[in-house]
Amino acid sequence: MGTMTATPATNRPKRVLLAAPRGYCAGVDRAVIAVEKALEQYGAPIYVRHEIVHNKYVVQTLERKGAIFVDQATEVPPGNIVMFSAHGVAPTVHEEARVGRLKTIDATCPLVTKVHKEAVRFANEDFDILLIGHEGHEEVIGTSGEAPDHIQLVDGPADVAKVEVRDPSKVVWLSQTTLSVDETMETVDALKEKFPQLISPPSDDICYATQNRQTAIKELATQAELVIVVGSKNSSNSQRMVDVAKQAGAPAAYLVDFASEIDEAWLEGVDSVGLSSGASVPDVLVQEVLEWLSQRGYVDVELVKTADESLTFSLPKELRDQDLRAKAAALLENE
Repeated sequence: MGTMTATPATNRPKRVLLAAPRGYCAGVDRAVIAVEKALEQYGAPIYVRHEIVHNKYVVQTLERKGAIFVDQATEVPPGNIVMFSAHGVAPTVHEEARVGRLKTIDATCPLVTKVHKEAVRFANEDFDILLIGHEGHEEVIGTSGEAPDHIQLVDGPADVAKVEVRDPSKVVWLSQTTLSVDETMETVDALKEKFPQLISPPSDDICYATQNRQTAIKELATQAELVIVVGSKNSSNSQRMVDVAKQAGAPAAYLVDFASEIDEAWLEGVDSVGLSSGASVPDVLVQEVLEWLSQRGYVDVELVKTADESLTFSLPKELRDQDLRAKAAALLENE
């Protein structure tokens, strides 16, 4: 009678758990297409204030097509077209563009615009607005600029102790759209403890895509020994996905821009790799990681789907103006 031998652990199938949804959200898709359409319609150069979205590959690709990224609208030569990024800008930036004799295309994500409008409305009603977000992030700077006298930033639960308001019965919280849902609610709970009459915004500010990608990464974290998130270091939502994976129990989680940044040592003893990407990441970068992993034996790819996404946004209305380039040039004649 033959004896049975156990299959060595090394022969276990290596697999990739691929998150769905992942990658581009509707706001990013709209912003990137807006730059491409503007270049097609009006010709190069199209100036873009700040990175259109926080992704190195996307920015480099658009630069090759003729986009010029600048830190401030004041750097753009008069008589040109400048586009505002998906993260939104303060009213002062619109004014800088007007004074600088520039025509603008506003590619702010509609979900960020919603937060801006909420800020203006609550400021008009004389509320103190507590904006939960990360100091220095472009979206936070843009939202704060809508009502600087009424908004104070709360950068996580540890910041709550120093918050002071004029009237505890007239205080509302708003949020940066790309935060971790769990971390935001922790901050909200701490604020509510301090200000029991704190009002919540009419709808959650954290965008649907951020929430969906965090839900999917939590699912991956329970099944994978290693989680890889494709995204840039300056992408808030990508960074949060790594944090969420670790908090949900992933033994290891890393953020990479490209497959070439993966350290082979991370794969030691790992049979299941979870893979996802931030909301500003084109899927070609995820496919490159899948190819890199398959060359190292991770050929079995299993989709882990936690939501369907069908939302799309129409392109900025300024792109319907066929004469925008001519109108920009005409601004120089009106000096």
